Amino acid sequence: MNRSVFLPLVFLFLAVLYPNYFLGQDDMASLLQKLDRTVENYSVTTKKKETHLLHLKEVLRYSTSNEQRYAIYGQLYSEYATYQLDSALTYARKSGQVARFLNDLERVNGAQLNVAMILGTSGMYKESMDLLASIPVNQTPNLKGYYYGTYRIVYGYLTEYAASTIEKQKYKALTQRYRDASMLYFQPKSREYCIANTDVLFENKQYDQAIASLRSFYSTTSAQDPDQAVLAYLIAEGYRLKKDKEQQKKWLILSAISDLKLAKKENISLRKIAFILYEEGDIDRAYTYIKRSLEDALFCNAKLRTYEISKMLPIINQAYDHKNETNRTQLTIFLIAVSILSIILLAALVLLFKQMRKVAAAQKALTLANEQLSNLNQDLKEINQRLNATNATLAEASLLKEIYIGRYMDQCSDYIGKLEEFSQKLKVMATAGKVNELLKLVKSNAAVEKELKEFYTQFDQTFLELFPTFKEEFSNLLSDQDAIHLKKGDLLNTELRIFALIRLGIKDSAKIAVFLRYSVSTIYNYRSQLKNKARGPREEFENQVLLIGTSPEK
Repeated sequence: MNRSVFLPLVFLFLAVLYPNYFLGQDDMASLLQKLDRTVENYSVTTKKKETHLLHLKEVLRYSTSNEQRYAIYGQLYSEYATYQLDSALTYARKSGQVARFLNDLERVNGAQLNVAMILGTSGMYKESMDLLASIPVNQTPNLKGYYYGTYRIVYGYLTEYAASTIEKQKYKALTQRYRDASMLYFQPKSREYCIANTDVLFENKQYDQAIASLRSFYSTTSAQDPDQAVLAYLIAEGYRLKKDKEQQKKWLILSAISDLKLAKKENISLRKIAFILYEEGDIDRAYTYIKRSLEDALFCNAKLRTYEISKMLPIINQAYDHKNETNRTQLTIFLIAVSILSIILLAALVLLFKQMRKVAAAQKALTLANEQLSNLNQDLKEINQRLNATNATLAEASLLKEIYIGRYMDQCSDYIGKLEEFSQKLKVMATAGKVNELLKLVKSNAAVEKELKEFYTQFDQTFLELFPTFKEEFSNLLSDQDAIHLKKGDLLNTELRIFALIRLGIKDSAKIAVFLRYSVSTIYNYRSQLKNKARGPREEFENQVLLIGTSPEK
């Protein structure tokens, strides 16, 4: 498990155990201004994050081995774990699939723990618990710390959601038990151990010892370290428990800045600062921060964060109430002025009434026009979707043509050269009178077989460059017991070449037979046999083959 993902999730769990408090601001002005600038530039930070994610997906697209794919899936999971939970869950599951191909139990269990962690963070506690119960963690002792830590986090979430005191106490006891179990498998001087031990120190009111340990680790972090926000938040919690309001607020701001600079959508510090500022009367900042927090929680699909923020929505309402209270005084003055001017305006009201009737008619016409425009926009959207699908198909066809034309023009040129060389060789032998050798050479099929082998190798390499996941996706279309196994050194075999040609749009068995130098009946038999091995409906098999390589990632 990547520590940069595990520690922030542990931090988010610990965050819900200790309610917030507020401090005075005094010398906080410069830090708050820095936080304001970070929030303002958040769209730029998010674009950088998206660019980085696109780069990883592009690298994944051209990966050629399961080892590479496993590593890239792990990176994508780490990036998405605090950014978008649905995507993190997808890549955790994909890394598990690759780990099974690699037959590596530790990697399989690690991927399963990642899935369980995201399920718990997403609010699917039963599914997370069921998955954790199915993991044979005793066979992979290196993962026990992460295993018990995941249990601890899920039970912590259940503690927050528990409706009754009895259930809350039960889940809290389980949380503490799994926390203690996880600490047995962490190195005593590691960050994981420090964060888990912080919870123990807080319970025992050893706040100074906890803060000193956390600050020691904080001093070793950089701006790009995802643990920086975790440590800063826990330091703030220590100061809150000590009732040192100034320091609590300072470290919460530092934590929020770190979260925002790394484009973390699954966060808590900014929300707590918003509440503190609301209580201090800084309504504008509180509104801006809570709005940012809510948008992030909805984007990330973090149900617990959304639930917590929804409880704080009165902040926004109270902010508006405060502004309305200020406006009431202005309204009173305005009403007095209106009363004085009412006689003068009485005559104007008649004209205004007539004008309002005209406006109402215009509004009705505008509403009708808007409805028509909405219908036109929907039609246009549907047309654009069909056009995009057509463009995608044309782009793929253009790419296939471009690559294959270039590759086979080179190959044809090479064959012409070989024919010229062979012709010259025959001329020399004929001129020299070596008739027997000439006949032997003409009758031999060795040259043809060699060229055919090279031709198919070129075809296999070119096809797999265009569709690097073809073999894996094709195997997924077959039942498990009918998987295709290639000989050592082979890129494709006859069965795979037949369906590679079908993927390229060549569906005629006669054309495929000419290409592969088999009879039409043999090609037909191959196609029928593989259809019978299909995992899904037999008649949909070849249509599924045509969809290989068209996933969103590609």
